[in-house]
Amino acid sequence: MRTTQLALLTLGATVLAGFVSATPAAARDYPWCAQGGEFDYPGECAYSTYEQCQASVSGRLLYCGPNPRFAYGLTPQPRPPRRVRPVTPY
Repeated sequence: MRTTQLALLTLGATVLAGFVSATPAAARDYPWCAQGGEFDYPGECAYSTYEQCQASVSGRLLYCGPNPRFAYGLTPQPRPPRRVRPVTPY
């Protein structure tokens, strides 16, 4: 019984450490997108070359299309810097 509790505690601590240390993936758009099926427009834009995209969609009833951000020259607008209000002492 004690061994099972220790194993579950260790497993829980490991899972918790994984969640705490996980960092969000860096958002980066690539020129080619897998489109159709389960993907909304513009699709899964994770391919540097058309050949990579074709290899990924092969057998998945998907197709490759250009990423609209690259095709039409759209660039994400930078966010304005956050304004931090100074703290006034009492």
